Amino acid sequence: MRTIGIIQGNTIVEQDDGSVTFFAGATLDGDGGNGQFGGLPCYAPRDFQGGTLDILANAGSAGNWFGVVTDSGDPRGNPVVQSSNDPCPGAFVAATSLQFFDKNGKPLPSRSPFKYVDSATVPFIVVPPMIIRGVAGVVLGCRCVVTNTRNQQSVEAVVADTGPKNHLGEISVACAQAIGVAIGDPHPAEGDGAPSPSIHYHLFPGTAAVVNGVTYPLQRS
Repeated sequence: MRTIGIIQGNTIVEQDDGSVTFFAGATLDGDGGNGQFGGLPCYAPRDFQGGTLDILANAGSAGNWFGVVTDSGDPRGNPVVQSSNDPCPGAFVAATSLQFFDKNGKPLPSRSPFKYVDSATVPFIVVPPMIIRGVAGVVLGCRCVVTNTRNQQSVEAVVADTGPKNHLGEISVACAQAIGVAIGDPHPAEGDGAPSPSIHYHLFPGTAAVVNGVTYPLQRS
């Protein structure tokens, strides 16, 4: 057993079997939500006729977009808007670090809503770079068990995104619902989440997550 590091007063431990454990709070993340499976999109223009998982201010602003896919692939571009053939026409495309491939094993286009992991329907967690770089096994796409110690509700989840280096404990909207953490209204990802250290995270680097019958790709960042 060894300590990988400490973030926000919470110790991240690599166990003797190579798994990683820590206690933390849980902030809510709507990234990757594009209505792929009938849920709400994460972000949309202010005139969008419909609900969203999060408020647009959390995606950045003109010249500095960081929560949505842009036409130039960088923060200075214009947000990609879903077309009439996409799940939520008029909404923006929100991304996750973990990405899907097409049936031939080739990367989907960056503007595809289906390239990313859906926060509205898939239990997933977000981890800081310290964890991804601190272990030998591949972390993105790996199995994770998330437990709310207040009610002992657990869920099988996938590590689907990379977050800030100084933040520990972030989960998708679907993960929050699965373990009894309150979500926001009307924007689910704007909820208060759970206080630290009430959520236990157990990651299995190198072991592909299987969530709701879907096997996720292990992906080096």
